[in-house]
Amino acid sequence: MTKPYVILIGSASGIGKSTIASEISKKLNIKYLLESDFIREVVREVIGSEFAPALHKSSFNAYTTIRNKEKFDTEYKLVAEGFEDHSAYVIPAIEKVIKRSIKDNDSIVIEGVHLIPGLININQFTEDANVYFFILTAELEEHKERFLERAMKIKRGGKHLDYFKENRIINDYLTIKAKENNIPYINNSNKEETITKIMQRINECCKEIILQHTIDQMEQEYEIVRKHNGRIQDIIYHIPDFKEPLKRDIDNYDETEYSKKFINKIKQDKSQERKVLETLYEMSNNKHSHHICAPDKEKLEKIIQELKENNLLYKE
Repeated sequence: MTKPYVILIGSASGIGKSTIASEISKKLNIKYLLESDFIREVVREVIGSEFAPALHKSSFNAYTTIRNKEKFDTEYKLVAEGFEDHSAYVIPAIEKVIKRSIKDNDSIVIEGVHLIPGLININQFTEDANVYFFILTAELEEHKERFLERAMKIKRGGKHLDYFKENRIINDYLTIKAKENNIPYINNSNKEETITKIMQRINECCKEIILQHTIDQMEQEYEIVRKHNGRIQDIIYHIPDFKEPLKRDIDNYDETEYSKKFINKIKQDKSQERKVLETLYEMSNNKHSHHICAPDKEKLEKIIQELKENNLLYKE
């Protein structure tokens, strides 16, 4: 039996997650598309405000229910704590919905602010479903403009607009949690590009490749991978006499920008990054491996073939 899809798309208010979620559900022909706000309303009917005051506030002003506000030394920590308290009541219900969807072998797309990486346990579903989790973000001015447009569209201006600062904190908090939990976070500056990136992640093929080359050939390696719209998931150094190889996951945000910044740093002869890398390369005899992913099997094979043609693959 084919595993169903479980696709989670989270973001702060005004980033554009509803539009993206709708497009993804259409492309994958998934009939069940659910907003976490609907689940929150059901939970509110079960748990009263006297027991869970944060739940009965919005995600961006739940912090107002915190009693000992003075113990938080920054506004960020205060708003994040309130947001997390608010979401903690909704997440168990979201997980129940996902379990029921998997039991019925139905694919589902869930979007909403309550999808917090690390708080929602996606590992419990990966054996029985194809689970994909994305956090969307946006630059400050673009977020502000979209937030205003959305407030006007749904006729929730006035007081709602006064909480943009708190929503921006939620955006930053979700991005940080995505980094901490290795969840892809995508700058939703262009709808079509965001949809393409998500679909590539869903359809991509991955394989571990062992390479052996010098530091100065690293740029060539990265250029070959990006040429075929691939990405590098991790870097694994195989060091003799070590019980286990050293592994470092690569940032899940924008691989192109990450690659450029990293390559530029190691080009600097006296940079700390280059010194560390030189030590690792020397200890591992220039041998390392990556899990390389590409949008499809054909592109993955092209990456491998080109790496081989340029003598970058490890030869046993």
